[in-house]
Amino acid sequence: MSLIRPFAGLRPAPSRAAEIAAPPYDVLSAEEARVRAAGKPWSFLHISKPEIDLPAGTDPCAPEVYAKAAGNFGRMLAEGVLARDAAPCYYAYRLVMGGHSQTGLVAAASVADYDTNRIRKHEFTRPDKEDDRVRQIDALHAQTGPVLLAYPAAPQVDALLERVSGGAPDADVTADDGVRHTLWVIRDGASLDRITAEFDAMRALYIADGHHRSAAASRVAAARRAANPAHGGDESYNYFLSVIFPHHQMKIMDYNRLISDLNGMDAEQFLRRAGENFSVRASGAPVKPGRPGEFGLYLPGQWYRLQIRAGLIPADDPVARLDVSLLQNHLIAPILGIRDPRRDKRIDFAGGIRGLAELEKRVNGGMAAAFSLFATRMEDLMAVADAGEVMPPKSTWFEPKLADGMVSHMLD
Repeated sequence: MSLIRPFAGLRPAPSRAAEIAAPPYDVLSAEEARVRAAGKPWSFLHISKPEIDLPAGTDPCAPEVYAKAAGNFGRMLAEGVLARDAAPCYYAYRLVMGGHSQTGLVAAASVADYDTNRIRKHEFTRPDKEDDRVRQIDALHAQTGPVLLAYPAAPQVDALLERVSGGAPDADVTADDGVRHTLWVIRDGASLDRITAEFDAMRALYIADGHHRSAAASRVAAARRAANPAHGGDESYNYFLSVIFPHHQMKIMDYNRLISDLNGMDAEQFLRRAGENFSVRASGAPVKPGRPGEFGLYLPGQWYRLQIRAGLIPADDPVARLDVSLLQNHLIAPILGIRDPRRDKRIDFAGGIRGLAELEKRVNGGMAAAFSLFATRMEDLMAVADAGEVMPPKSTWFEPKLADGMVSHMLD
């Protein structure tokens, strides 16, 4: 089995992509999705967030939600709003956000290689979120939410993707947030074969975002394999929908921390304790860290620049040397008493896309403190995955986001 393979994608019919493309299912609340989809009967949110078509307050994991998704999906197929390519293809997919551009490949990735960790993970998953994606896939008999993957340095693949994305696109959509999504269909046999061979030569791919979607695809494949006495390995359920970008083009933004109280200390006491492991200097301007080991701290009305003491950075531990780990292990846990950031309600998180003004707003509105971080680097993510380790929660915030509905993978 190949690491990736082309597939007959289900795509918006010509000129319909702008009506269909939607934000990923997991970045909007039901209320936000309902507003986004208002007056847009073909928005993919009717498939990815079908609770918007049911009474407000409906449990998003209720059986009727998945049934509604299947009904909406079937209606889009019947009306010809979505159409399937006649033969297996790859697809070049470009994202442009402001001055940032990245060009990747839409492909079906091997579940077997995911199961054996050639497609590498760096996060734990939650069973309830996996269950939700399994039910969605089974209801639609399709994978509609792509897994965001990265491939390591491969200049020849970069050049190939640039070449195939040089002509007129098959879909070109600028979303409400200003991000441009452009798609080119790759049909010629020579290009398909070369792409497959180039990826087969890679030692690994890396999950950037979509751990629950990939885990759900693995579970669906295992169930269908067990139920199929004629299983041969070539069935579509043995692969999952992915978009694979060169790691050096991907953009990780900072993932910042907000704290509800100072663990019984006043600001002066807290700053004194923070000075045990960090140098602390007041700043007359908001602090956006410019290098690893540097942090911003905002207390009501005042920013500080923190630098961790060099001797506290382990050189040989890919998880412990992450900035999110350094802050957690040397300040948030021992000083603020928040030892389980996955479950402790005293900590919250804000993606860097919201900016430092969001941190000021939240602290001035009642939170006790905010920390701005230097963004995790792709090389750090890959090192953690290569070591078979897991990153702390809320370590990466990828932008721009993929759109749902541009290409889906049918399970025949």
